[in-house]
Amino acid sequence: MHRSPTDNLVPLDLEIEATLRRNRAERRRKLLQDKTVASILEEETHSSDSLSPDSPSSRESATQLPETASMVDNQHQKITLEDYSSSSVPQFFTSIARPEVQVHNINYPHSLIHLIQGNLFQGLPNDDPYAHLATFIEICNTVKIAGVPDEAIRLSLFSFSLAGEAKRWLHSFKGNNLKT
Repeated sequence: MHRSPTDNLVPLDLEIEATLRRNRAERRRKLLQDKTVASILEEETHSSDSLSPDSPSSRESATQLPETASMVDNQHQKITLEDYSSSSVPQFFTSIARPEVQVHNINYPHSLIHLIQGNLFQGLPNDDPYAHLATFIEICNTVKIAGVPDEAIRLSLFSFSLAGEAKRWLHSFKGNNLKT
């Protein structure tokens, strides 16, 4: 077994996050300079007939380059490795808003939920959404709770009638966004 020469080794960087930030800032500065130089050259080619090289506007555009680069650096938000490793817990676990009702404890029979789940809509190409909604409303109309509107019953039971792609579609909306 042969050893590789030691001159190919990369030195250990103890401040890797700081180096990463410096490298990103440098890359951003270069990109901004390239864009600014390109826009200045483009402006000069378009306005070379109307402006002389000693005009105030051409001097202003040349002095704006360092100012713009420093503004980008000041606005950059520092991100550490910890920010990437921490998981975020969603505030809302459903996209359907809970309706305001006067009744405190609403209990649905388990047989009702099983009946609704027997009519699952999965969002497959051969699934008919209108037939699913008609059957869902028909099942929900069998339940009446004093002080609870029919719309509230339908909203609280609707997520039980979806599965697969249809369930993912429902969860793609912002939390507590769907109210009807």
